[in-house]
Amino acid sequence: MRIPIESSTSYRGRNSRPNWLILGAFIGVALAAGTLATLFSPRVSAAANDWYAMLAKPAWTPPRSWFGPVWLALYVLMGTSAWLIWRERYHRSRSAALAAYAIQLLLNALWAPLFFGAASIGAGLFVIVALWLSIAWTIREFAAVKAAAAWMLVPYLVWVGFASALNLAIWKMNQ
Repeated sequence: MRIPIESSTSYRGRNSRPNWLILGAFIGVALAAGTLATLFSPRVSAAANDWYAMLAKPAWTPPRSWFGPVWLALYVLMGTSAWLIWRERYHRSRSAALAAYAIQLLLNALWAPLFFGAASIGAGLFVIVALWLSIAWTIREFAAVKAAAAWMLVPYLVWVGFASALNLAIWKMNQ
């Protein structure tokens, strides 16, 4: 006797057809975190622009024009990697991986309001180090579910590592 297998589901339980609407939602949520950061950034906030312009910064600070495109690419990668994990519906580590992702996204959204909005370099440093650690944790959790999703977060980890070093340098120079 043959058991019919529905063609829309693979043996691992994920959809064989991608759900583009859900992909758009995952990318949209990641971009929403970035939009919050932009609202507090020197590009949009005159108060943040004045405060940030007065700070001593290291010579290796990248030009402001780099931040928008880099973060846009990173948010698209983040949303896509989370979507890949979401598609693994029956993987036992899926929930833990998505929880780690949510925590790092929350920390990501908190950094700009603290650093620029509250003009607190120290609080920003604390949050960005916690963010870097949570990204590493998310990569570990994603790797247990789908390696490609974990690798998509590596540029994000590298960039936040660089941003952490920059935050630390600014904190040291402005004490």
